[in-house]
Amino acid sequence: MSVEVPDRKTLLGFVPTAQYGDFDGAASASDSGNNPADITVQRGGARHLSSVLPALSSAIGHPITTAVHKNPAALQGALGIPDARSAIIVLVDGLGFWNLNLRIGHVPYLRSLLRDCANQRPISTCAPSTTVAAMATFGTGTCPGLTGMAGYTQRNPQTGELSQLIQFRQAIAPHDLQRQPTVFERLAEQDVPVTSSGLPKFADSPLTQAALRGARYVGNTKPEDRVRAACQAARNPGLTYLYLRDTDKVGHAYGWNSPEWIAALESVDAQLGMLHRNAPRGTLIVIVADHGMVSALPEERIDIALTPQLSDGVALVGGEPRAVMLYAEQGCTADEIAGRWRDYLGSRALIRTRDQAIAEGLFGPVNSRVEPMIGDVVAQSSGNMTLVDSSTQTDKATRLPSVHGSQTMMEMDVPCLIDVI
Repeated sequence: MSVEVPDRKTLLGFVPTAQYGDFDGAASASDSGNNPADITVQRGGARHLSSVLPALSSAIGHPITTAVHKNPAALQGALGIPDARSAIIVLVDGLGFWNLNLRIGHVPYLRSLLRDCANQRPISTCAPSTTVAAMATFGTGTCPGLTGMAGYTQRNPQTGELSQLIQFRQAIAPHDLQRQPTVFERLAEQDVPVTSSGLPKFADSPLTQAALRGARYVGNTKPEDRVRAACQAARNPGLTYLYLRDTDKVGHAYGWNSPEWIAALESVDAQLGMLHRNAPRGTLIVIVADHGMVSALPEERIDIALTPQLSDGVALVGGEPRAVMLYAEQGCTADEIAGRWRDYLGSRALIRTRDQAIAEGLFGPVNSRVEPMIGDVVAQSSGNMTLVDSSTQTDKATRLPSVHGSQTMMEMDVPCLIDVI
C-alpha cells in the first residue's frame, strides 16, 4: 500500500501548530473516531522531531528525559520503535515526507520501508522548519524556545545585530547560546557509546558544538566511508548518528524538482541501502529529516526593502525567506507592524506577534533570555511565496529555487522510518 499524497493546495497550505509534550496526537484523533492521518488539533507531541532521540534512548535501555519530554518509553511506544542493543539514527537534511513520496520511484530502499504501514505516517518538525532550529530541537530533545536557536538569522541581544547560526557569525558562542544538554551528552554521562559519523569539517563546527555535542566524532570525506564508519560503530551497544546533507544542499542550489536533486536523492537512497546491507544483525535503523522543501516561484517573491508597507517600522529582518522575523524600530509596536503586514499579504501569510506566537506554542516553552532573540513579529508564507530583504541579503540568497521554514504541510512533515536488520 502506497502513501496517498495530498493535492498541491493542501501541501502548500498551513497546518495547525505542532505542540510539545509526550501525548500521542494520532491516538487521540483515532480515539475520537477521526482518521489518524488527519490530526487537526494534536500535531506534535510524541510524533515530533524532538521526540526521536529520547525515544531511541529508551529503546537502547538508557532512557533520557528532557525539558519537554518526561516519558521516553511513551515516546518509543508512540513512534513504534522496538528495543535494540544498538541503534543508528540517520538525519537526511531537507528530505521532507512529501518530497520523498512525490519522488518515490527513485528510491528502492526507502520505498521498501514505506510499504510498512508503521512508516507511512509523518512526524512534525519544529517551527521554523529550518536546519538551525531543527538540529538543536533534534539534538536536545527540546524546542527553539529553550535552545535559543530560532532561525537562520536572529537578533543577538548582546549586540543588537543580526547573527547567523550556521557558522555563528556575529553570534553568541555556541555553548552560551544553546544551554540545553544534548541527548548525546546525557548518554555519554551514563557511559553509553555515542558515535557521530560525518564530514571532517563538521567535527567541531559551531552548529555541532551547539546542537550535537557529546558524541565521539568520526570524520570521513567519502559517503561510503561515512556509512562504513556508522556500521562499524554499531557493532557495539549504543547509539550512532549519521548525517546526510546533499538533498538540502542541492535543493537550495538547483531546486528540489530538478534532475540534480533527483540524482542526490538516488545517492542518498544508495547510501541508506548500503547501511542496511552492512549494519550488524539486530541493529535498529531510524531515518528522519529536519524539514521539507518547497519551490520558490519568482513571481511570488516579495522584496520587503522595496515594499514600504512591509518595511515601515522594521529595523531588522531575520529568519528565513519562508519565515521571517521582524524586529521593530524604537517607537513602533509589534501590533502596528503585524497589522500592516496582514493588510498587505492577507491569507498568503500567517502573521503573529511574538506574544501571539509564544502563546500558541510555536517555539515551544520559551525561556525569558530567549524571548528578545525572537522577532517582534513572525511572518510565515503559504503557497510558493518568499519574503526577502534585498537591503541586507545577497541577490543569490533572495532567489534560491527551493526553500523552507514555514508552517505548511510540505515543510513541517518529515519521515520517521524504522528498519531492523
